[in-house]
Amino acid sequence: MAEQSRRGRGATGSADRTDSLMVRSVDKAFRVLEAFNPARPSLSLAEIADVTELDKSAAQRFAHTLTKLGYLKKNPKTKHLELTSKTLNVGYNYIRSSSLIEGSRPYLLHLSRETEETVNLTVLDRTEITFVSRFLSRHVLASDLVVGAKMPAFCTAPGIAMLSRLPSDEARAILELSELKPYTASTTCTMDALLRKLEVSAAQGYATAFGEFYQGDLSIAAAVLDAKAQPVCAFNISVSSARYSPAEATERFAPLVVAAATSVSQSVASLI
Repeated sequence: MAEQSRRGRGATGSADRTDSLMVRSVDKAFRVLEAFNPARPSLSLAEIADVTELDKSAAQRFAHTLTKLGYLKKNPKTKHLELTSKTLNVGYNYIRSSSLIEGSRPYLLHLSRETEETVNLTVLDRTEITFVSRFLSRHVLASDLVVGAKMPAFCTAPGIAMLSRLPSDEARAILELSELKPYTASTTCTMDALLRKLEVSAAQGYATAFGEFYQGDLSIAAAVLDAKAQPVCAFNISVSSARYSPAEATERFAPLVVAAATSVSQSVASLI
């Protein structure tokens, strides 16, 4: 588990140790909170120490403090620690205070009503995308995806759309940090093929991912750009391959996501 934790934290290690303004105790507290995830909903102190690479005494102090503050609780049966609903506060405040999310919401709502399909707004978080707004349709495929959920950027349409708008060296660096593996038989997961996909997506103004992470999911996305033409988020529409062919989905929905992304890009300077 420690190796998984190191890989997840990525390039933050050595650079942070040279930062004189970095408060180490805050970093360690967040490491404890981030140790919990769907695969690890409940952890013992020894497991927290292992995942966070803290010694057991430090893990105990930070866990105790976070419990006192209401962010962790002890399961009365297992005696293991778990997150509490208080951890939602920061996420909720981000969603409600983000001018980008609020400014994009009318366009998402319009896409949802016009297409009656699932539409999403995502942001790029290093090697992943994070869902920050989502309108579901009755045809939804991935019902377990909620706001705050993450997916790999390299095999998702929003991820490719945003990566394709980055300078090529930055996009390649993110791909090199990613765990390029096949999630389905359709996953594009070699560096050369992904770089070609970025070129195509940049040229056409949108990206597609057909069954690359979820089997049967057809996704079309376009990036929202800031005044410097840097990607800040992406719109995408997701439909089922049982209802559309890739060509049909692209023809019908690509112009709509591009139009929405373009509209927000034109006003993004006032949103962020």
